Amino acid sequence: MTTRWITSALMAVPMLLSTPISASQTDNNQLSQAQVNQGIVDSDTQALLSAAGKKPLSIERMYASPALAGTSPRGLKLSPDGKRVTYLAGRKDNQHFYDLWQMDVASGKQSILLNADKLTIGELSDEEKARRERQRIYGQGIMEYFWSDDSNALLIPASGVLYYYSLSDNKVTLLPTGEGFATDARLSPKGHYVSFVRDQNLFVLSLSDMKVTALTTDGGGAIKNAMAEFVAQEEMGRMTGYWWSLDETAIAYTRIDESDVELVTRNEIYADGIKLTEQRYPYAGKNNVKVDLGVIKLSNQKVTWIDLGKEQDIYLPRVKWLPDSQRLSYQWQSRDQQRLDLRVVDINKGDRAKNLVEERSEAWINLNDDLHFLKEQDSFIWASERDGFNHLYLFGLDGKVKTQLTSGDWVVDGVEFVDEKAGWIYFTGRKDTAVEQHLYRVPLAGGEVEGVSQRRGMHSVVFADNQAVYLDYFNSLVQPPQVSLHGEKGQHLAWVEQNKIDENHPLNEYLGLWQVPEFGLIKAEDGQELQYRLFKPSDFTKDKKYPVVVRVYGGPHAQLVVNSWGEHDYFTQYLLQQGFMVFQLDNRGSAHRGTQFEHVIYQHLGEAEVNDQKAGVDYLRTLPYVAGDKIALYGHSYGGYMALMGLFKAPDYFKAAISGAPVTDWALYDTHYTERYLGHPEQNAKGYEASSVFPYVKNYQSGLLMYHGMADDNVLFENSTKVYKALQDEGKLFQMIDYPGSKHSMRGEKVRTHLYRSLADFLERELM
Repeated sequence: MTTRWITSALMAVPMLLSTPISASQTDNNQLSQAQVNQGIVDSDTQALLSAAGKKPLSIERMYASPALAGTSPRGLKLSPDGKRVTYLAGRKDNQHFYDLWQMDVASGKQSILLNADKLTIGELSDEEKARRERQRIYGQGIMEYFWSDDSNALLIPASGVLYYYSLSDNKVTLLPTGEGFATDARLSPKGHYVSFVRDQNLFVLSLSDMKVTALTTDGGGAIKNAMAEFVAQEEMGRMTGYWWSLDETAIAYTRIDESDVELVTRNEIYADGIKLTEQRYPYAGKNNVKVDLGVIKLSNQKVTWIDLGKEQDIYLPRVKWLPDSQRLSYQWQSRDQQRLDLRVVDINKGDRAKNLVEERSEAWINLNDDLHFLKEQDSFIWASERDGFNHLYLFGLDGKVKTQLTSGDWVVDGVEFVDEKAGWIYFTGRKDTAVEQHLYRVPLAGGEVEGVSQRRGMHSVVFADNQAVYLDYFNSLVQPPQVSLHGEKGQHLAWVEQNKIDENHPLNEYLGLWQVPEFGLIKAEDGQELQYRLFKPSDFTKDKKYPVVVRVYGGPHAQLVVNSWGEHDYFTQYLLQQGFMVFQLDNRGSAHRGTQFEHVIYQHLGEAEVNDQKAGVDYLRTLPYVAGDKIALYGHSYGGYMALMGLFKAPDYFKAAISGAPVTDWALYDTHYTERYLGHPEQNAKGYEASSVFPYVKNYQSGLLMYHGMADDNVLFENSTKVYKALQDEGKLFQMIDYPGSKHSMRGEKVRTHLYRSLADFLERELM
C-alpha cells in the first residue's frame, strides 16, 4: 500500500513535546505560551499569525489556483557545474501546469528557462499514466528533465516524445525516437546517448548521428525489457528497469516475464462508459513475475545474463554499478522479505556473484537507497537496521564492517551526499526528534555526528554532483515550502524561492485563523511511547465541549505527527473553523521509530494499530473540553482500512467513520506489500482472516461513509464493493460516494472539492 498519497503532501516533520500541553490556549488563534516556549513557533511567526487576515477558509478555495501554499517549486536540481539551480514551477492561473525555471547561482537572478508551450504536450499512454500514478506525478507541461554531464543541454520527455534543449543556442530539438510512446528516458552518464523504453523494449539514440538502435527486440505481451513490474514501482520504489554503466559501454537491465501472474480484467468506470482493462495483478499468495538480470554491451549488443541463483520466486529491488563499470551490484530479496543480500558480480569474468552483505530478520527487512560505493577506496556505505534502528555502516569490498558510522535510538532517513575529498557523509535523519527531518554530517572515517540544518521543521535536500553545496526544500507547520541554497556547513547562500508570507501571499488573508497543534505523548499497552498532535478550533474556549475528528493513516512507512506543511491539512484547518477538534496519533507500526515499534504488527494487522487509536481516544476523553461521545475516525488508503477496523471493532469508541479507498481483504492486495507484514496466506491463514474487516462487519451499528475511485488500479474498487455487499446483506445502513474515473490518489480540483464538501457535510450531520 502506498503511503505517498499522504507523504507527498506531508514532506516534513514537527516539534514533539515531552508531555501533553495544558489546555490554556485562549480564543481566536492566540498561541499558548507552551507552544512558543517549545519552539513550535517563534515570536516573528506569532506576530505574523496575529496580524494576518481572518477570512474563513472555504473548501472551494483549498485546491484552487493560485495555490494557497504560494510558489512551491518541484523537480529541484543543481546543474553538474553548479552554476544553475533549475526547477519546475506552476503557473499562477494553473498551479498544475509547469514550466522550467532557472536561477543563476552567482547573481541570484531567476528567469524562465523553457516555456512548456514550446513543446507539444499530448495524451499519455496507458503505461505512462500508470507509471505516473506510481510516481505520484500529477500535472501538465514539463514534468521531468535531465541535465547533460557538461551542463550544456537538457533532455525533456513530454507525452511520449523526447526533446533535446541546447542552452548554448537556445534551440529545442525533437529527437527521432520512432513511432510509439517513449518512456523512462534519460541521458547516458557522459551525455553521448539518450536511452528510452518503447513497446516493452530498450532503445538508445546516439546524439552524434541521431541513429536509434534497438538493444532488445523480444519485448511484447508478457515479456517486458528494461521495465519495472507493478510491485517494483508501487512497493519497492524502483521505477526503472535499466541502469547505465558510468563509462557508457554497457547497460544492465531486467527482463520480466509476467506469464504466470494472474491476468485480471478490471472494470474502470468512467462517467461516459466502462473501460475494460487487463492487468497482471499479483495478489497476495499468488504468482509474481519471473525476473532476469542482463548486461548488454553497446559495442556488439551481446547480452550477459547474471546467475541470480536456483530460487526464481524472488525480488530484485535494487541494481547499481560500481565506479569501475566492470562490476555490478544487485540486491536479492527473498519472497518472505526476511532475507536481503547485497551481491556483486564481475561482468567480464563470468564468476558467480559474491555476497557482500547479508541482512536477516524474523519479521521483515525494510528497503532503502543508501548504498554508495566509494571511488577513492575499496569500500562502500550501507544502511542497516541490524541494531534496531536504521544506521550507516562503512564496509570493505571484502564484505567486512570497517566501522559503524551512526548509532543510537534514532533513525537515518537517507544518504544525501558523500564528499570523499573532504571526508564527510551528509545524511538526513531524526537524531534530534523523530518528528523532524534534519540534515547532518559524519566523518567518513567515523566520529561525531554534526547537525547541518538549523530551522525546526522538515529539510529535504538536493546536493550538487561534485561539491558540498545543496538546495534545501524546507517547510514546517507555519511555513509553506521554501527553497534555499546552502554551503557545506549549512550556511545560507541564496534564496531560490523564499515564499515569504506577506500581504501579497495567497495564504495571508486566511492565516489569522490558522491553528498550530499541540504535541504530546501517551503510552501504548506495551509501554512504548506514542506521539500525537491535537488541533483546537479557531474559536476554542475551555468551557465548551467539542466533537473530535481523528485523522488516521496508521500503516507502515508513514507518519502524520510531524512539523510540516501539508495540503491535506487544509481540510483540517477547515474543520477547525467549523468547530471540530482534530487529533492525530502515530500508532505502533508507523515509521521512524525503529524495528521494535514497527514489528508489533507482524502477521496481524489492525490489532495493535486499533488498540493504539483507542488509547488516543481514552486520552481525549480525559480532556474537559472534548465531547467523548462525538468522536469520528477518518482515513484514506491504509487509513481507510483503519477507519473501518476502528468503527467495526470499537463502536463504543467511534460514533462515525469515513473510509477512503480502503484495503478490506488483504487477499485482494499485492504480494510484496501484503506478505511483508502478514506472510504468505498458506502459512498465516488465521492472520489474514483476523486482519480482514469482514469478521467484524456484524459489529457495525451506524455512522459510516465510504468513498473510492472507480478506476483505482492500486487498491482495487472491489475492496469497497465487497464491504457494500456485506453491509447490505446485514441490513446495515451506510453511505457511499464513488468517483468515476478517479484513481487511488483522488486527483483533480473538482474531485477533491466535491469529496471534501461531502465529508464535511457528513461530519456535521453525525457529530454536531
